[in-house]
Amino acid sequence: MGENFPEGKYMSTVKIGPKGQIVIPKEVREMFGFEVGDNILLLADKNQGVALQPFSYAEAFWNAVSQVKGEKK
Repeated sequence: MGENFPEGKYMSTVKIGPKGQIVIPKEVREMFGFEVGDNILLLADKNQGVALQPFSYAEAFWNAVSQVKGEKK
């Protein structure tokens, strides 16, 4: 798996280890620029599944929420 996907796309299987950990494939780490020690946001929805996002996604979201709240005051 992991071969011949369109640019910016990737699919693979990962195994959950005994401590509940998974390994993010190298291709995906490189695609998103994930480095050792980076924080990653995990989003889960029982109906839609699990997604991993760079932590900057959360920062951008919370900054936008803060701006909207500030404008309403």
